[in-house]
Amino acid sequence: MPALYVMIPAALLIVAIAVYIFFWAVDSGQYDDLEGPAHSILFDDQDPKHQAAVDPTQAAQAAPKPDDHGVPPRG
Repeated sequence: MPALYVMIPAALLIVAIAVYIFFWAVDSGQYDDLEGPAHSILFDDQDPKHQAAVDPTQAAQAAPKPDDHGVPPRG
C-alpha cells in the first residue's frame, strides 16, 4: 500500500510531462505536413514541376525563355 503513494504521483507526473511534450510539438509545427517529406523522395530532382529540391537562384537561370513569338520552347 505505501508503494501506491509513490507510484500514483510518479505516473501522474510522467503523464503530465508527456502531454506537455505533445502540445509543445503541435505548437512548434512538428505535425504540420506529415505526407510531404515522404512523397518528396519519390520525385526526380530534375522534374521541373517538383520545386522542393530546386534552389531559387538556379531555377531562375534554368527557366525556359520564350522565343520571338512569346511561346516558350518545347522541350
